[in-house]
Amino acid sequence: MPQSNHPATARDRTEGSAPSSTYRVQVRPDFPLSATAEIADYLADLGVSHLYSAPLLTSAPDSEHGYDVADHSQVNPAVGGADGLSALHRALQEAGLGLVADIVPNHAGVAVAAANPTWWDVLKNGQKSPFAGFYDIDWSRGRLLIPVLADSDDALDDLQIADGELRYFDKRYPIADGTGDGTPREVHDRQHYELVNWTRGDSEINYRRFFAIVELAALRVEDPEVFDATHAEILRWYREGMIQGIRVDHPDGLRDPAGYLARLRDAAPDAWLVVEKILEPGEKLPAWPIAGTTGYDAMAEVNGVFVDTGTEAFFDTLDHHLTGTTTSWQDLVHKTKYTVATTLLAAELARLARLVPEVENAPRALAELAACFPVYRSYLPDGSRHLAQARSEAGRRNPHLIGVLDQLTARLRNPGDELAIRFQQFTGAVMAKGVEDTAFYRWTRFVARNEVGNDPAKFGVTADEFHEAAEDRQNNWPESMTSLATHDTKRGEDVRARLAVLSEVPGDWTEVVRRWVRVAPLPDPSVAHLIWQVAVGAWPISRERLQAYAVKAARESGAATTWQHPDEAFETALRGMIDKIYDDPALHREISDFAASIAPPGWSNSLGQKLVQLTMPGVPDVYQGTELWDYSLVDPDNRRPVDFAQRRELLGRIDDGWLPPVDETGAAKLLVTSRVLRLRRQRPELFSGYRPVFADGRVGEHVLAFDRGGVVAVATRLPVGLSRHGGWHDTTLSLDGHSWTEVFTNTSYGGNRLAVAELLHTYPVALLVKE
Repeated sequence: MPQSNHPATARDRTEGSAPSSTYRVQVRPDFPLSATAEIADYLADLGVSHLYSAPLLTSAPDSEHGYDVADHSQVNPAVGGADGLSALHRALQEAGLGLVADIVPNHAGVAVAAANPTWWDVLKNGQKSPFAGFYDIDWSRGRLLIPVLADSDDALDDLQIADGELRYFDKRYPIADGTGDGTPREVHDRQHYELVNWTRGDSEINYRRFFAIVELAALRVEDPEVFDATHAEILRWYREGMIQGIRVDHPDGLRDPAGYLARLRDAAPDAWLVVEKILEPGEKLPAWPIAGTTGYDAMAEVNGVFVDTGTEAFFDTLDHHLTGTTTSWQDLVHKTKYTVATTLLAAELARLARLVPEVENAPRALAELAACFPVYRSYLPDGSRHLAQARSEAGRRNPHLIGVLDQLTARLRNPGDELAIRFQQFTGAVMAKGVEDTAFYRWTRFVARNEVGNDPAKFGVTADEFHEAAEDRQNNWPESMTSLATHDTKRGEDVRARLAVLSEVPGDWTEVVRRWVRVAPLPDPSVAHLIWQVAVGAWPISRERLQAYAVKAARESGAATTWQHPDEAFETALRGMIDKIYDDPALHREISDFAASIAPPGWSNSLGQKLVQLTMPGVPDVYQGTELWDYSLVDPDNRRPVDFAQRRELLGRIDDGWLPPVDETGAAKLLVTSRVLRLRRQRPELFSGYRPVFADGRVGEHVLAFDRGGVVAVATRLPVGLSRHGGWHDTTLSLDGHSWTEVFTNTSYGGNRLAVAELLHTYPVALLVKE
């Protein structure tokens, strides 16, 4: 099929229509708006319809991500300011592209007080500040606590007064009018805020945070005045046609997500709205006035369908052998969530308990309910069944608390009760910190499935389960985003695709990893198993990247070392383990050889999951750089610079007729990505339905195929098992007798039955379009 570059039709997109696809760019100081503008023509050639940008409002100084917005009134000068956004808008218009902006309504950056004018005013004037209602502060607890001091009894002796401000080393704070006389400590004691030991933040802080991050203070966007002030600049971009879509960060932290989204929809009636809502498997998205989620649910389905579900018992046995313990995912999650609720989020838990002073043992019972809550949060009255489920499980685990649990749930069911409102905000934070940032790093039997939006206890996804989920998305949320990677994923999409191969070679993996843990031991066997999987999944990887990942993973796990209290002896042993991987020639060679053995079937999985994600129901997003192989690990590793010049050059060669091999270059992935994206942009009518297509023959289960209404996607599942069968043999696909063109090879096919061996001769994936 002829492939054209960005056509005129792409420049006349109907306002308010969903993108055909998006491309996620981490706009940041080292890749500012000017650099983003320079790749607009490449993105158009790639086939996307919209650029999808990281947050663009002014963030805290030196921010590398933009989710700590400090000034909502302007485009971040560090990435180019208003002029930079205008230049990007012009470049996108010339390329026929739209823009989807990421916004952060839940919290604001307060790490550098002077950079946030509203926070500075609150610090200076306290409850009399016109911005006192902007932040979720419990003024009944006295002065606003700022946990920044060193862990020392005499830390306040280091305070100084300079230029009419209170200074603590490089940190600056305002002085209220008429309170500036006397010593620095005397001045400090007259302020509306109190600087306290940094260790008191988790237990005593009196403003709501984003999770447990004291530098991110929660906003009260449920107040119309706060909504208007924090959204004025973003909505101006919308009214002036500079953005056509909005991605809402972390709606679960909001007091009233449904009310917020209704207000945002009223303010931007034609915008494509998606929300970073993480759905647990089987959970349904509330009927909000939006297009859908940012795609973690789809990611779990796509990744899982390339996993061999029949080998779960092998990994259970291996995990037990390596760790010496047997822990269920459910028990581990309960433990980590309860710990988070009572430690990192102790201040929030105490605030909840103060709302029920008449209930003895309320803190324990509330923590138990949060630990047993099966999803991130409810949206009362929606989700009341999740509260009932948590109540049942908490009672099973703690029969002595049943009376207290009943007292609490009577109030927690009431959507208008302040306790119920705040508890809903609390459970999401407990889930995120307890599961994503702790349990995922402890339960390491098969880390290809330890991903946001997935239940690692669900080892894989059958083809039937995948088709059922895809049909549901087509029927209910056809314009929801789908994704394979984000800035929050724990491992890059191609790392997960290669790790899925381990499910097909459990015996080989067991043999090598049992030897490796003896050659390079580590006191924490769960973290060790995690690192060995990540090493082969991302290989070849530099020593520095693997070292940084290993330390972060171990601290997130919190079992042998933590962020708050690093265990130097353990971390020295951990670094020694990583060094041995690179310094022991025999071990290094064995890891290299094993990674090389699973790389080709990993490439097949990578192409398969890319094709499936780009063609399945929903609006596909491509995370920056992932049109080639991407073996990134968790943030900040997945924000590394992208070589766009290399991608331009390879795409040009492909457009000149080159059929790239499936090899280390990853150019085959670029071929698949560009051809699917261009087809979705040029012929959206081909992607208007969903019907599973099943293969006939003795290895038909190795085909995953579906018809979107004129285009049929075909992917190879479980390539190692297929090779053991000796290939496709008599496997065929039943089509409808039309003539078809295979997009990647530009080959024509006809007839009612198509031999899969012929169709997948060049690539392990195919895309058929009716002629």
